[in-house]
Amino acid sequence: MTIQRCDWAGSEPGMVRYHDEEWGVPSRDDAHLFEMLTLEGAQAGLSWSTILRKREGYRRVFAGFDAAKVARFTSRRIEKLLADPGIVRHRGKIESVVSNAACVLDVVAERGSLADYVWSFTEGRPVVNRWRTHSEIPSESPLSNALSKDLRRRGFRFVGPTTCYAFLQAVGVVDDHLVGCFRRGAR
Repeated sequence: MTIQRCDWAGSEPGMVRYHDEEWGVPSRDDAHLFEMLTLEGAQAGLSWSTILRKREGYRRVFAGFDAAKVARFTSRRIEKLLADPGIVRHRGKIESVVSNAACVLDVVAERGSLADYVWSFTEGRPVVNRWRTHSEIPSESPLSNALSKDLRRRGFRFVGPTTCYAFLQAVGVVDDHLVGCFRRGAR
């Protein structure tokens, strides 16, 4: 019997593992949410498989996505990161991780946690869509537009509506596993 997956998972082991074990699983862990927001921003213009291959590099250089530590990174540290082949060496994207970390700390101070803030957009419940084909899945939604607008208002960078939609899918706020996918509705 063949396991049915979302088309985008393909056959590359890293992508299959990500689809099967993580994508769409509701996360309320602030470090994981910060990580996924960072990785989705880094992905802009690149393939997700490229970002997955660099994920451990991101975890290493960005202190396991501890926002308090990352927010203290200096310009000297940023210059060192620009030479690290373990991450995407794009100045704007690297600088955004540091400034976004400071924004995460502001959100935590205001809302208690990044998770409380993110999940407040759906009253704490996942949005479960019923797409039958990959081509039906939008690249953004009213929800991702609202999140993007509010994040940008708070000073976050690399958080456009498409990035936010991918983030919401990744952390399970939006369940876009196709009808028929074995992971659909799995928590």
